[in-house]
Amino acid sequence: MIRNIKASAVIALSCAVAGAGLTGCKSDSNTAPSAFHSAGAHKSDKPLPSGTEKIKVEGRSVNVSCSGSAAKGRPVIVLLAGLGDGLEKMAGLQKTLSENNRVCSYDRLGEGASDQPDGPQTFADTGKILTGVIDRVAGHRPVVLAAHSLGGMIAARYAPAHRREVKGLVLMDATSPTSVADISSGIPESATGTAAQLRAQTLAVDKGQNPEKLVITDGKVRSAGNIPVEVIKHGKQYLAAAVPEYGQRLEQLWTAGERKWLAVSHRSRLSTATQSEHYIYVDQPDVAVHAIQRVVSQVAR
Repeated sequence: MIRNIKASAVIALSCAVAGAGLTGCKSDSNTAPSAFHSAGAHKSDKPLPSGTEKIKVEGRSVNVSCSGSAAKGRPVIVLLAGLGDGLEKMAGLQKTLSENNRVCSYDRLGEGASDQPDGPQTFADTGKILTGVIDRVAGHRPVVLAAHSLGGMIAARYAPAHRREVKGLVLMDATSPTSVADISSGIPESATGTAAQLRAQTLAVDKGQNPEKLVITDGKVRSAGNIPVEVIKHGKQYLAAAVPEYGQRLEQLWTAGERKWLAVSHRSRLSTATQSEHYIYVDQPDVAVHAIQRVVSQVAR
C-alpha cells in the first residue's frame, strides 16, 4: 500500500503498513496445531519479565515489555501491534490496562528492537515466536490476545491451535482473512493512477516486501471454540477519500472481512468504533480498553 497520502489506506488494506518487509507466509495450512505447538511445549521456570527486556525465543532476541500484575484467577493480556509498529505504539493502551491487569507486549521479528528474521517467514514462524513469548511472560496463566491489524490476523489464526493458553481475543480492525482477494477485486488490474499504485504496493507487501518478511495469504477462519471474542471495526470511511473511485467498495470488503472473523468463536461480538479510522486504540482508546476489559472479565469468571 501507499505511504503518506494514503498511509491509512495502505495500513488498513494490507495489515498496517507503516514500513516495508515481510516474507514467506505460505498458506493457512501452516497454522496447523502441530506447526504452532513446537515452540512452547514447556513453560519456563525463569522469573516473569517486568519492564522492558530482551528474551530468547527460538534462538532469537525478542523485545518484550510487561507491566502491572495479575490478580488471582485473571488472565495475562498480551498485545500485538500491526505491521510496521513496535510495542511502543501500544504503550498508552498497555499503561491504562496495567492499572488492574498484567499486560505484556512484544516486537515481532523485524519490528522494533527484536532481531531481524533470517529470511522469509510463515504464520507458523510467527506462531512459534508468540508461543515462546507467552510461555515467558504469562507462566502458567491463561492469556487474552488483544491485537490490531496484522496482529489481529496473527492472533486469530493462532488461537484455534492454542486453546489451552488463549482464552479470549480482541481484534481491532484486524486484517481481513481474505485480504489478498479483497485488494485484487476491490481495485481491478485495469485501474490507473493512485488506485493502481495502491493495488500494486499492497500486493507487494502481501508477497513479503515488508519489515517482518512475512508473506500474507488468504485462509479459512478456524474455530477457537467458545472463547469470548470482540471484533471492532473502524467507523470513519477514510478509504473512500483515499481512492474515491474504489474506496466505497474497499470499505464494504473491509467490513465483510471483519464479519468473517466472527467465525473464530461462538461467542464473538462485532462493534464499530464510530469516530475511528484504522488505529482504533489511538483514535478511541476507551473503546479498545472497554472491549479488552469485557473479555478479561468473562475469562476471569
